[in-house]
Amino acid sequence: MASAANAAPMGDTANLTLLADAIDSANSFIWAFAAVYTIAIFAYILSSWLRMPYSPWLSRIQRFLYEVVEPYLRLFRRILPSMGPLDLSPLVATVALWILAGALMRILDQFH
Repeated sequence: MASAANAAPMGDTANLTLLADAIDSANSFIWAFAAVYTIAIFAYILSSWLRMPYSPWLSRIQRFLYEVVEPYLRLFRRILPSMGPLDLSPLVATVALWILAGALMRILDQFH
């Protein structure tokens, strides 16, 4: 009878440990995603500025960056006013990405 009474708190402790581990994993994923996506945005910007020699590999990389980054940047290009040749959408998109990532991590930390 005593072992059954001790089993319930052990199960709760194990569940809380698993929940804490899942929250830590989610926080790590959010941070890594924001960091990698930020790098992808900057790589996309640099590849649009530089004239690269033709190479099938470089074309594939540029196409990949375009397909991954451009839909996200397009959201901000619709909102931001045109400033001539100056495009602020990558800067605003990066700041918004990190604000969202920080907010999500704070929300998850409340369950920790």
